[in-house]
Parts: sequence; structure tokens; C-alpha cells
Amino acid sequence: MTDIRIPTARLGADGPEVGVQGLGCMGMSFAYGPTDAGESRATLERALELGVTLYDTADMYGAGENEKFLAPFFQAHRDEVVIATKFALAISPDDPTRRIIRNDAPYVRQAVEASLKRLGVDVIDLYYMHRRDVDVPIEETVGVMAELVREGKVKHLGLSEVTGTELRTARTVHPIAAVQSEWSLFSRDIETGVVPAARDLGVALVPYSPLGRGFLTGSFANADKDLTADDFRRQQPRFTGDNAATNAALLDPIRTIAEAHGVSPGQIALAWVQHQADAHGLTVVPIPGTTKVSRIEENTAATRIELTEEQLSLLEPIAGKVAGDRYADMTFTSAGRE
Repeated sequence: MTDIRIPTARLGADGPEVGVQGLGCMGMSFAYGPTDAGESRATLERALELGVTLYDTADMYGAGENEKFLAPFFQAHRDEVVIATKFALAISPDDPTRRIIRNDAPYVRQAVEASLKRLGVDVIDLYYMHRRDVDVPIEETVGVMAELVREGKVKHLGLSEVTGTELRTARTVHPIAAVQSEWSLFSRDIETGVVPAARDLGVALVPYSPLGRGFLTGSFANADKDLTADDFRRQQPRFTGDNAATNAALLDPIRTIAEAHGVSPGQIALAWVQHQADAHGLTVVPIPGTTKVSRIEENTAATRIELTEEQLSLLEPIAGKVAGDRYADMTFTSAGRE
């Protein structure tokens, strides 16, 4: 793999300048089964060498363990990295399959102090509201987030899984640098409301799971057979039973295009996401997750792949044929409220 550094883009009108591809760090300590801490640390370092500067975590990833794991890397490279973390979402201590969402001011303040302590830094570069609590007006939540900016605890604000209308409302309270939502060849629901709002407001889109949580790499096809017992994808509708078989068959055009370019299917999936910046006229910085050096090299190389109009047309129908929702409970997503 080449050592060419990826280009940069700015998050929002006045947000940080980052590499056009970031790194989702959740899997380094949470959700996707066993990991190798040494390999994950090497992956972080290699990502930085390749120009990846946006590193994404959240307080709920391993109940704070992911932030703690990342802290030494962030502290060693504080002036080179943009730290993004999130609040609002927690796992119920009584039921690991149930999520708790809080957007109230006392909780936001409690969460930011806890994240700052775990990360071992004085300020968070990009602070996201992870999920929307519909019982709390979004103006109130963004209002207290804006107070954190004025107090010097946070530099820039982000929102995750909000609707286009919610984004527009939030923007009346304080500038929003980025909106994080799932966006991939398998998941395109945000193109209806969120993407146009972000474009109109000058807000960057930060797609998570741009590889369809690994499905688009073609490395596995059945959760029951290919994923460990503690992998949370076993709970997701697209990865099980008949849905998994249907979705595996959708990868054929991706493989065909990958062969034409001499690259992997995952790289074509990432190249498609990167292309959405031009297709929709806004900044797009996907955050594929990985714990392996070889994968970070592969992923960043995808930023240099140019897809033809013919190839894009072959990929266009895929999302409309996907079987199963991206979550078992879609009420926590923007699509569940649009």
C-alpha cells in the first residue's frame, strides 16, 4: 500500500480541518467481539501517518472503556488529532439489549466532565449528541452544549441521528459542525431530509458504518455462522436468517466493480460514500471502523478511487433491495422520526 496521505476537508463553516476519512474507534473495545489492544494501537498510529485526523468514540462504548483506551494516543498526539466523542446514550444495567437516552442539561454536564476525565484532555474538539430524546426540546439540549463551548470544555458541536427538521432547529441555537448518521450502499434513508438540510446549512456529514458494519466487505454472510457470540450484529435484522442471504446476493455488482479496479469490495463501498460529497454538494467524512493496520491502509486508499457513471449506476439500486432495517428498533434513528 502507498503512504500517500489523504486530502483534508473542513467540518462545517468554522469547524476543524480533518482528513477526508476518519476512524471509528468503537470496535477497539466494544461491540464487535475480541480485539487485540496492541494491533489497535498500531492501527491508530498508522492512521495518523496516512492523514487520518478525526477519531470517533463515545462515552457508551464499553461504558467509557473506549475513551480510556484512546486516551494515551490522544495525549501523545494532542495537536495532531481531532477528538470526537458523544453523550446521551447508555446501556441499561438491567437489560443489555435496552438503550437509555438522556438529553437533559444536568446529564449533559455530567457526561462531558466524565468524558474529559477519561480522555485526559482539557477540551473535546467535537462533541456530539449521540441520540435524540424526544421528550427534551432540542433547543434546550443544544443550548447547554453551546454553554460548554463558551466555557471552553468543547470546541465544536455535532448531532447524531437527527432529522433534517431537528438539524435546522438546532442550527438556530448554535453552529453545528457535523451530523453523524449511517450512510452506505445499504443505508440511504438520510438522503431524503438530513442530507439536504446539511447541505443548505453548510454542515458536514460524517457517515458511520459506511461499510454496512462489515457486510459490504463481503467477508461474511451469516451472523450465526461467521460472528462471535458477543458480536452485537447478531441482534441486527440485516445480518440474520433470510435477510442475510438476500443481502449477501446484493454484493455481486460491488465485486464486479472491485475486480475492474483491482481493489476490494470494501474499497468500492467506501469510494461510493466519498463520492456523495460531489453528488450532493456537501462535505462528507466517513468514519469506517477497524482494528487492523492492513485495513486502515486499505480504507484510506479508497479515497483515491474514481467510480465511473456506469459503475455508479450499477450501485444505485442496491439500497432499495436490502432486506431488514438497520436496527431492530428504528425509533432511535432519524428515519424513525422523518
